[in-house]
Amino acid sequence: MASDPVVTTTAGKIRGIVDPATGMRTWRGVPYGEPTGGQFRFSAPQPRQPWAGTFDATEFAEPAMQGTYGWNDKVMGTEDCLTLDIVRPDTDEELPVVVYIHGGTFLTGFSNEKIFQGHHFTSTTNIVYVSINFRLGVLGYLDMRSLGADCVANPATYDQILALQWVRDNIAAFGGNPDRVTIMGESAGANAVTALMSSPQARGLFHGAIAQSAPVAAVHSRLQAAMWVRALLDGMGMSRLSTISDLRAVPAEDLVRVGNALLIRSGEIQYLNLAFMPTVDESVLPQHPIDTFAAHEEAPVPLIIGSNSGEASFTKAMFMFSRTRQRAARRILEVFDPENADAILAAYNNATDRSDFAELVADAVFWAPSVSIASDHRHVAPVWMYHFDFAAAPLQKLGVGAVHTADLETVFGARFTTPAGILQTLTPRADFDTVSEMMQRHWGSFFHTGRPGDIWPEYGFSSDTAPGRATAVLRTESTVVWDPKPEKRRAWEGFNLTQWGTGRRDIAESLEDFLGIDPDDPQWNPAAL
Repeated sequence: MASDPVVTTTAGKIRGIVDPATGMRTWRGVPYGEPTGGQFRFSAPQPRQPWAGTFDATEFAEPAMQGTYGWNDKVMGTEDCLTLDIVRPDTDEELPVVVYIHGGTFLTGFSNEKIFQGHHFTSTTNIVYVSINFRLGVLGYLDMRSLGADCVANPATYDQILALQWVRDNIAAFGGNPDRVTIMGESAGANAVTALMSSPQARGLFHGAIAQSAPVAAVHSRLQAAMWVRALLDGMGMSRLSTISDLRAVPAEDLVRVGNALLIRSGEIQYLNLAFMPTVDESVLPQHPIDTFAAHEEAPVPLIIGSNSGEASFTKAMFMFSRTRQRAARRILEVFDPENADAILAAYNNATDRSDFAELVADAVFWAPSVSIASDHRHVAPVWMYHFDFAAAPLQKLGVGAVHTADLETVFGARFTTPAGILQTLTPRADFDTVSEMMQRHWGSFFHTGRPGDIWPEYGFSSDTAPGRATAVLRTESTVVWDPKPEKRRAWEGFNLTQWGTGRRDIAESLEDFLGIDPDDPQWNPAAL
């Protein structure tokens, strides 16, 4: 038992605490990188330099700088955000390691959100749990290379890689096994997981992966990134001739405030065009993750991946008329692959009613790209796929289902700690406990052995005894479905989710001067930028 646990890391000694409420050893706000503000803004992170004495790791650090979306447009957090939190049982047993990457639309979130503190999760799965902070939004997920070469395209991804390097070099001192590290995330955090699996620079830093509700296709082309950089300059009232140095000189709060406004005010959400995402570059993400998986060049590690039954249920209330829904669905599809949009629309009854439209949107963002990479990953490593369908009975009757983030509370065993958890108020506690215990058993088994429980078959190939593509439907009484929605799956197989902008010649033309390109050049390919 350690009442005042002190550990020596590559940067020096750190002192943690044993949490009086949970009895878990914890180290909070541990720095893994140097500050990323000022002249270091938009650059690759650097490892934390050694400090003298013993670092006090008993209090959580400030989160990465981000907006709060309140009435006063407040910005919270700091550019000195490269910190992580560690939790483990109060024993000296060597345990597998889980590195958790939070979601939040690439804009918000932090390591010590109530649900991500992970004490119950750590206890029930018997692991060393690491939750990380990294740059967000305009500071972490916007490729600024259109303003000059003195930057990196993916600061947040570089941060995550640096955190994993820190874990490799230091986690043994905390009783973690550096040879059994699982990366895990939900939503934007799951996108980070698939990006890290696709990154040559992250190779060997982890040995398993879990991606919950992964928007795998949410990756900028260079053209998209340049569009958002130009919009940022306009919002800041800065010249389009501005440089990286100019953006390093302005207050970070102003960048964050204007950057966050882009997503809401631009109207681009109707094209699934988020302001902030990873960008294909020449280094950390040399090609789109879907292409990396198709080429079987991703990290050959076991993978759990899946999505929720009601990921896009909110879209049922967005359009009053069927014609409007059809136009919206076509708009979403044609921006990627105009030639094959009709095949997708036909598979979803032309998105005529609200349920079909919501399912199409959810599948486009989460299910279809997840199926794509799961299908390819089967060739290089084991895959297990799930469909999370635990929701209160009234929500099921209303056709809402398990909304986005609804799986988090059951995985972490922390009821009513997320906005989605409010919807579970009418769910009996016994049902929640049943699903939570089941998911933690499968996740825990995966952490320790590289496989979930035996009752969950691999998402494998068909054979004489099984049709293949086994998918675990996770709810109070869980089942296994073989190749769910085969017609829709086959329709998506012919659709290209990697080439955003194919149907947006307007953007190419508007960026002609900014990028120095000629859209009429026969060699011009918007997807290549």
